Amino acid sequence: IALDGEPTSVAVNGNYLLVAVNTSSSFTTPAGKLSVYSLDNPSQPQWQADFNMGGQPDAIAVSPDGRYAAIAIENERDEDLNDGILPQLPAGNLQILTMGKDPSQWQQRSVDLRGLAHTAPSDPEPEYVAINRFNIAAVTLQENNHIVLVDLRRAMVINDFSAGTVDLFNVDTSEDDVINPVDTLLDRRREPDAITWLNNWWMVTANEGDYEDENGVQGGSRGFTVFSPFGKVRYESGASLEHALIRAGHYPESRSENKGIEPESVLAERFRHQEFLFVGSERANIVAVYKTDAWHKPELHQLLPTTIGPEGILAIPSRNLLVVSSEEDSAEDGFRSTVSLYQYGARQAPYPQIQSDPKQLIPWGALSGMAGDRQQADTMYAVPDSYYGESRIFRAQVSKQGTAVIKDALVLNKNGATVDYDLEGIAQRTDGSFWLVSEGNSGSRPNLLIKAGADGSILEEISLPAAVVAKQKSNGFEGVAVTGNGARETVYVAFQREWTDDPAGQVRIGVYRPASGDWSFFYYPLESTSTGWIGLSEITAIDDTTFVVIERDNQQGPAARVKRLYRFSIAGMTPAAEGETFPVLSKTLVRDLLPDMNATHGWTADKVEGTAITRDGEVYVVTDNDGVDDASGETRFMALGKLFR
Repeated sequence: IALDGEPTSVAVNGNYLLVAVNTSSSFTTPAGKLSVYSLDNPSQPQWQADFNMGGQPDAIAVSPDGRYAAIAIENERDEDLNDGILPQLPAGNLQILTMGKDPSQWQQRSVDLRGLAHTAPSDPEPEYVAINRFNIAAVTLQENNHIVLVDLRRAMVINDFSAGTVDLFNVDTSEDDVINPVDTLLDRRREPDAITWLNNWWMVTANEGDYEDENGVQGGSRGFTVFSPFGKVRYESGASLEHALIRAGHYPESRSENKGIEPESVLAERFRHQEFLFVGSERANIVAVYKTDAWHKPELHQLLPTTIGPEGILAIPSRNLLVVSSEEDSAEDGFRSTVSLYQYGARQAPYPQIQSDPKQLIPWGALSGMAGDRQQADTMYAVPDSYYGESRIFRAQVSKQGTAVIKDALVLNKNGATVDYDLEGIAQRTDGSFWLVSEGNSGSRPNLLIKAGADGSILEEISLPAAVVAKQKSNGFEGVAVTGNGARETVYVAFQREWTDDPAGQVRIGVYRPASGDWSFFYYPLESTSTGWIGLSEITAIDDTTFVVIERDNQQGPAARVKRLYRFSIAGMTPAAEGETFPVLSKTLVRDLLPDMNATHGWTADKVEGTAITRDGEVYVVTDNDGVDDASGETRFMALGKLFR
């Protein structure tokens, strides 16, 4: 439907579609309308009527009985004017439509919301509205940290109260590339965005925050709150939701100095005989699902991964569906705005497949390499890449169901100081210590093979020969494997893409022998692609002469084409030193990973990065969630069974 403005919100009432349209020419001359369309033919909606909103409409809600529509007229502020400090007139209000069969006969009324809030009484800036079955509208005045209740039948304010403040403990307030939830925020204004009615009596707010006051203090309390209609707090989530998302690998470290996970959307709805509360986190790309059998103590039920920037949540209980819209869209960067559908009725939650111990608070993310433990079949290790500082090794325990729990994090140290590597691979040695690889770039960061003790101490950093370093490009070490021990120990390193003078479509497998300190090389043949590039992202030893690698393109979503496991053997082959002709390996397809990655019908990640083979032969693969930065944040941990019997 072509519109002469910006659609900000939509609702359906029976056979009519209601569209709030912003037609403002400036912040000081806000304007908008509500356009009504007939859905007699849903494929060709027909315009029926326009209602002048007298300002910039934001959210719209329709009453359960279909009699009323309430539209929040925000008249949003200019955040570049006087640092966005309120008031900025003209003031917003609440518009009410009394609806019937004929839109031309609908009646429009206005409710003045000025003089209620303390922050800027003359500039309410209503943000969101929800209506219960008694036709009471709950309206959030986000920047004013205030909630207003309006009787729609009488078009009258019947109560209003401050949303108040929260004390937050064990949160991260520093953007230092390390998730470190040890800080405290006192008297944090809630500043709710969305609001919903729970059982038609209690109100639940998503406390996103949107205002920095004249003292430079930001609002937003990183959680949600249950209020009584009299303004009493009946439940406060505090930092508990943020902690749950830290454990799930979804915490956005790049937002720590702002408002953390920013809960923005909230909805209460009944599916079959169970009441649920859905809370959407704009920055963590998650919808948290709570059971509300006890309204005063919601119980976290599961987490639903979304694409980037979830905004709207719609429940369709009659079809057992939940619909989530995500707004972030960048064709250039490969991610798109989406609508996601979730169906109620699974026997167990399909996500997350990997998380940290619920009894601890172990931050993690951006997993870039894995390895099985040599002694314990249910134990594996993983490393994060350079998205995070203070490099570390995670130890995870794998269940018989194929899910994993991160039990602890071993922070690496060099002479007692933390280190910041770009770890891309890990392999355990026979004595329990580790080989790691850190990817270099074409600048100051070298590609390093690293020997680390079982206690996390850095024992040795090994560089490539100078003649090889001279050919270095930005895509370097991307996996490590080890065979043998003692004088027969041999380390294998996968290079992601071609370096200078390498043949097109062939990448190096480096071979390092610790006993002699010598490097030699094979060439591995890559698949071809017409879009983006293809490279290696992992190497794992199956036995002393056989290896499995991950070969992938750099495409995501529907554009993803190559995410595969290939096997190759070096039996009877001898690697060559730099300057000689490298033998070219032959590879065999083991598994196309796209069906596994798409099994949950979500967004396809571009970075499938780690492979682990456990002591009993089980194979696991993991994706890198890029630290939830311009990425969905979803980590797919996939149990593939015993592929190499």
